[in-house]
Amino acid sequence: MGKHNEFGKEGEKLAADFLIKKGYDILYKNYRYLKAEIDIIAQNGDMLVIVEVRARSNDQIIPIAETITPKKIKLLVSAADHYITDNDLDLEVRFDVITILKNSKIFKIEHLESAFYHF
Repeated sequence: MGKHNEFGKEGEKLAADFLIKKGYDILYKNYRYLKAEIDIIAQNGDMLVIVEVRARSNDQIIPIAETITPKKIKLLVSAADHYITDNDLDLEVRFDVITILKNSKIFKIEHLESAFYHF
């Protein structure tokens, strides 16, 4: 596995641990539907939270959260809809982004709630 993929997996683990510490229940990691993948599906009370994790080693060119394209958002919404239907859920849904910025051995984690879509 390349260093990029290893760092991405490490970022997803850090994000999941971060959510657990905040009281979220992790329902699914790396949920796939067609061409979409949801990094983390979590529940916080009566809210289903779809989490996109973005990890980078620098944030100088463009803020990490801004790297999520409209196409990616459409795929996430489609996959979330499938997960909700497939599991017969009746929960409010929120789309969050967790950004992880790594500078040497220090990680900065930011949680953006309702980052781009809410239904």
